[in-house]
Amino acid sequence: MLFDGDSCRYAAGMSNAIGRREERGDRTPWRTELRATLSLAWPLMLAQLTQIAIYTTDVVMLGRLGPEALAASALAINLFFLFNFTGMGLVTACAPLIAAALGERSHAVRDVRRSFRSAIHAALLYIVPVWLLLWNAEGIMLLLGQDPGLSAKGAEFMRVLQWTLLPNLLIVVFRTLLTAFGKPGATLVVTLAGLVVNAILNWMLIFGHWGAPELGMIGSAWASVITTFFMAGILAAYVFGQKRVRRFHLFGHLIRVDRERLKKIFRIGTPIAFTLAFEVSIFSVAIYFMGWIDMASVAAHAIAIQVASIAFMVPLGLSQATVIRVGLAYGARDERGVALAGWVSLGAALAFMSASAGLMWLFPREIAALFIDPARVGSAHVLDLAVSFLVVAALFQLVDGAQVIGSAMLRGLQDTRVPMLFAAFGYWVVGLGSGYALAFPAGLGGVGIWIGFALGLGVVAILMLWRWSQRVRLGLVPPSNEFARPFS
Repeated sequence: MLFDGDSCRYAAGMSNAIGRREERGDRTPWRTELRATLSLAWPLMLAQLTQIAIYTTDVVMLGRLGPEALAASALAINLFFLFNFTGMGLVTACAPLIAAALGERSHAVRDVRRSFRSAIHAALLYIVPVWLLLWNAEGIMLLLGQDPGLSAKGAEFMRVLQWTLLPNLLIVVFRTLLTAFGKPGATLVVTLAGLVVNAILNWMLIFGHWGAPELGMIGSAWASVITTFFMAGILAAYVFGQKRVRRFHLFGHLIRVDRERLKKIFRIGTPIAFTLAFEVSIFSVAIYFMGWIDMASVAAHAIAIQVASIAFMVPLGLSQATVIRVGLAYGARDERGVALAGWVSLGAALAFMSASAGLMWLFPREIAALFIDPARVGSAHVLDLAVSFLVVAALFQLVDGAQVIGSAMLRGLQDTRVPMLFAAFGYWVVGLGSGYALAFPAGLGGVGIWIGFALGLGVVAILMLWRWSQRVRLGLVPPSNEFARPFS
């Protein structure tokens, strides 16, 4: 693995290597950057795939309980994801701050510690009002016009699931820190362990195996709670025990609030949070649109969105590495390094999403059939709907990868406010607006909603990449002749 040593020594070594190549005219910086990016990204991509596998396990097992359990849990999970990803966006603000600090100075102990602690404090400030809101999820679902029976079951599921919010946000902070220090593999190992634990707990608590109570749908929520606390605890212990990280004294005086850095976390993180909220919300709100159609559409949407989410985990994991790579170059004032880190990541994401689009286009029925028992009453209609949604999902794979990497490239430059406005326009105005118009006035039903997804994602991708291409002219990075040294 390329990141065996301390991240600072690694960064300096890469910088010197690229400098030597440039001196002798060796045209391999793209290859060097691709190796560096993939070395950092592959554990993150696998960790993201494993993370979504945890939720996929939930969906598969809940699908065995029938369409009603799948639909009710989907209402809760989609509402939860809206607030979960919003919180993740907030605490992710520590990523560009930590990366820029390490890029500027290899021993930025105080800056790294301040950003790490303030991200945890931001998470604690965020979760309390969200917990209170989610406790009243039934009222929210009813307000959004959902079936009373499904809303009641979904709210019961939510009152357990909501407690995973805190460990989820802590996992993001720990993962960000370890990635910046060149140790993303630890997150992968812990997530793999979480996958096994979650699968066993689901099997026990949903169906009552090995002497456990048969809790049905609620058993899956309890499995998620136990698993996420387990994962957060293991990652915290790993960070605490790392010799190279210990000199940063990350957990010392943890209750001490750094108001200045906390404000900076909120200043950078709030636009990221809203950007993610706008993106996740089009999928979350869409399931409520589906609820206006029928229960079969809700269940089919839950299947299709799970498949699309699995494909999305690879560019999402790559985007986390992109923020760090761009942030390191930004902190070192290396404009060429900034450009390489961004464009290489985009190319890698597009290559993968092309492959995933082909699979969804060629085998939609076979993929959808993995998530539901065809023998149950009503499952055939759900399967047909899911197939039609997946065909549309295949069409927007490339723009989905482009928009998440485009956002990450700008985030590495600590540029978050304008991308937030792009997201608001693309996802809400174009995505939800066209989806609603195509689904209801135009009469396309659920397929119209998914076409709206494609249009919204496409607009956001174009806007993000346009801003990235104009980064020097817009003053997001200084002109190349003002940089002090090359960095990678």
